[in-house]
Amino acid sequence: MEENKVHTLDNNASLGSVQIADDVVAIIAGLAATEVDGVSAMAGNITNELMSMVGYKKLTKGVKVDIEDRKVNVELALMMDYGYNIPATSAKVQDKVKATIESMTGLEVVGVNVRIAGVDMQKGK
Repeated sequence: MEENKVHTLDNNASLGSVQIADDVVAIIAGLAATEVDGVSAMAGNITNELMSMVGYKKLTKGVKVDIEDRKVNVELALMMDYGYNIPATSAKVQDKVKATIESMTGLEVVGVNVRIAGVDMQKGK
């Protein structure tokens, strides 16, 4: 299992430091993505799905972040609702994830890659 790295956001010598873990940034990205109309859910790999069945729900499902020198690359795997334009919805997800991470953390988002893992036929218009 990958180690959850911690990054310093602010370092004030008189008060202390503010740090954030990779998983927190991943949670922010996943929540922002699912707020976009047309996104049904985050899609996980088979390990995530099996762990969910036994009661372990990982909040970073379908999200991978790489943070280096205060720059963030995000990879998202999404389930889309049927009937939505995939390129337009993906662009909205990219914008929303970038804006949300940057406003909440102060980190710079340099890339948001979206992979459509499936289409949810139940929630279609």
